[in-house]
Amino acid sequence: MSKKINSALKDLKKALEAHADVVGGSAVSLKKAQRASAKVAAAAEAYAEVVQAKSGLGSPFAANVSPGLEDATLASLTAERNSIKQHLTGPVPILQAQEEHAEAHEEKHSEAHEEEHREAHEEEHRAEEQHKEESNDESDNKGDTDDNSDNDNRDEESKGN
Repeated sequence: MSKKINSALKDLKKALEAHADVVGGSAVSLKKAQRASAKVAAAAEAYAEVVQAKSGLGSPFAANVSPGLEDATLASLTAERNSIKQHLTGPVPILQAQEEHAEAHEEKHSEAHEEEHREAHEEEHRAEEQHKEESNDESDNKGDTDDNSDNDNRDEESKGN
């Protein structure tokens, strides 16, 4: 064995033994277990790099390196990240200052309120005009109604005779 492979193997064994000691106890500390796992992963990666450099072979841990996500999912996420990265390279618009926003809002609100007031006043004026016309029509019809009621009374008197 080469000296580099032998040294990497020794580090890997040491990391695995430390990991086994941490996770094999009755009370497992999450932080200690995470640190031990990270050391095993780093030692395994170092061992795989030395083996690849010496023999040209791939990593003996390739199937176990990323057990969380499938290759297709990782490729899709990488493509999405790169797409977002390319589209967000333009200038970023600066938002209005709070005071300017408040002034613009007040101005819009004032104009809208003025318009509502004008419309309400016009509607009120139209209602008054309509009421006056109805009152005039009713008073004109009232005179007609009185005449009709007199005629009705006369008709009844003639029928009675």
